[in-house]
This record gives sequence, C-alpha cells and structure tokens, in this order.
Amino acid sequence: MARVSRPEFPAPVLVTTTAALEAVTARLRQEPFVTIDTEFVRERTYWPELCLVQLAGENEVVVIDTIAPGIDLSSLGALLDDAAVVKVFHAARQDLEIFLHLFDRLPAALFDTQVAAMVAGYGDQVGYDNLVSSLLGVQIDKSHRFSDWSARPLSPAQIGYAAADVTYLRLVYAKLLAQLEREGRLDWVAAELDILNNPATFRPDPLTLWEKMRPRTNNRRMLGILRAVAAWREGEAQRVNVPRQRLLKDESLMEIAATAPDTVDALARVRGVSRGFAEGRSGQSLLEAVTEAQAIPEADLPRLPKGRGKDAPRPSAALIALLKVLLATCCEAHRVAPKLVASSEDLDRFALDDAADIPAFHGWRNTVFGKLARELKAGGLTMGVEDGKVKLIHE
Repeated sequence: MARVSRPEFPAPVLVTTTAALEAVTARLRQEPFVTIDTEFVRERTYWPELCLVQLAGENEVVVIDTIAPGIDLSSLGALLDDAAVVKVFHAARQDLEIFLHLFDRLPAALFDTQVAAMVAGYGDQVGYDNLVSSLLGVQIDKSHRFSDWSARPLSPAQIGYAAADVTYLRLVYAKLLAQLEREGRLDWVAAELDILNNPATFRPDPLTLWEKMRPRTNNRRMLGILRAVAAWREGEAQRVNVPRQRLLKDESLMEIAATAPDTVDALARVRGVSRGFAEGRSGQSLLEAVTEAQAIPEADLPRLPKGRGKDAPRPSAALIALLKVLLATCCEAHRVAPKLVASSEDLDRFALDDAADIPAFHGWRNTVFGKLARELKAGGLTMGVEDGKVKLIHE
C-alpha cells in the first residue's frame, strides 16, 4: 500500500479458484496492457516456488494465490501468450524465469519499466520504489517486503502490499511510454527487450558456467575438470531442487578441479564436501564427471577466455579513466544510464583492442558513445571543462 492523495484504485481481489482466475484473465485479455508482478520463495530450492501473481488492468487489481488447493493456472498462461496484450513488468528477469519454468515459454509482448527507466535517464537499475517516488511522488509501504509468501492465510495488509506492485506500475508505464514516444527512444527499449525475449537468457549453457568463477589458472586439464563439475552441479542442483551454492560452493568445485579426486575418501577430504555427500548418489555421479573430464583429449580441453588469467594484459588505468569520463559525459548529455551503454568489462576490452566487438559499437549506443570512444582513442577527441561541465573538443 502507499500513502497518496489520488483517486482510489480498485480494491485488490484475492483469486483462489480456477473459475475465478479464468473469468479474470478473460477480462484482462480485452485490455491493451496488463501489469504483472510475482511473489515467490527461493531460499531453500533451485526452482523458485511461485506463491502469488499480481495482475492489474484499467479497472481491476487481482492477487492470484498460485498455491491455493486445486487451482489451474492454464488461463494465466493463455493471457501471457496473448500478443495483443502488452505485459508490463518492473525488473522482469526473475518473473520471466519463473514463467519460463512454469509454462516452458516466455510471455509475449513484454515491456520492462526498469529497462525503460534506464533509457529515459532515471539511473542504473532503478528500483520500483524509487521510480514510483520519482514519477508519481508516492512512497511505497515497505513493511511486508520480507514476508513469507508461502505462509497461509494471507493478511489484508500483505494482499494490499502485493497489489501495490502492479497498481502504481500502470501509471509508471503510462508516463514512461509517453516520454519515450516524445523522445523517439522506444526502439532503444525494444533492442534491450530482445535479450529478455530470448529463453537462452534464462537457460545458460551448463558448459559455460565455469567461466563465471573466473579461474586464474592456465592449466587446461584443470579447466576441463572445472567445466565438467560446474555443469554437473547445475544439473544435479536442478534434479534435487536445491540452490547450486548449497549443493556445493564454488570454492569446493575449484578444489575438486585442482585435486581431481577419484575415490570417495579423496572427495570427502575436499573442503565443503561431507562424508555423507561423498558416499551418496550425488558424490558418486560427481566422481564419474571428474573421471570423464580426465579422459577428454588434450585438444578438446577449454582455454581461459581472452583477457583472463594471471598473465593476461591489463588495460591502462589512465585510458580506462578517460573512457569512463567520456561515457559519463555522453550519458549525461543524452540522459541515459551509463550501465546500459557500456560495462566496465566492455571498456577494458576496448582499451586493450581497437577491434573489440562490444555492444557500444552497435545501434543507438554507437551514436551516443561508441563512435566518440573510437575518436578519443584515435587521438581525434579531447576533453576540457567549460562552465563546470566536461566539454568535448574535436580535433
């Protein structure tokens, strides 16, 4: 709930039956857009346990109890599939992961107000509360932020709090959409939403997960074992439905890659691996993964990604500082979040390699920053200060 002197929103309705859900979704499919949010718990499981789905159209707000006995969510899936209705989320990634797991497909006609707010100049990854405050002057009640959404019954205050995540989102969406249309930036948002519309965004290749651990060794055999056990952990965590770090921490996988245990006793000596785990089904399948990785031909072993490792070249700190100043200057001028234009890793790659293929050299990002970054590095652009602001000076 939020304290605001505005026309009253419709009171949220708790939906607990299939018939009520089918009636609601049939009405909402007549709307041009619907705002959506979810509440879930995930502390003890790999897959999120969906507890609530909040929906709002122009004239109604509903909170769907997704764990109500006997409720069939098929009509919700049909609403999400309907390309004639725009689905408006804020910071959609976790919600989309849930729906992809639940329905094996992503919602059609997606819009993310966090992405839109970054394009519209409201900062990097702005939170819903801050965006509502900035655009509507409303302060959201945060008292139920840490509720256990799997516990029943739900209190009226919990239902009101959950509903606020979609009621004000309607107004946020309308304001952002109008601004982006005025500024001709809807295509900028569309380019970003392509990432969220790709199922691969939420289903990474298990054989690439080892790279996120950022190993520093150049030992390809060790990297091959790390690749294998990281992929094994992902599959096993899904099978037993526990968080990957609860199954085995990254540090344990790194030690397993370094020591290549081939017996239960050796595996049990790894830090973070219990004797019970090593002797059980999971431990046995992990040892098999290590054995298979040991047999991989030398030519098929992975290498560290370019720019990683102890001996990897490091970019000039001064050049990185200049690029960051240029990025901030360009983004300030265009009122767009710097993080959306180029990451620190992107700048490092470009500083080391003029031919680096980074997002900043494509589409609208190239117009805002990329072409100027190339000009700066080539010596055709300098920066000065005028009236307290950075000024770009073309040679």
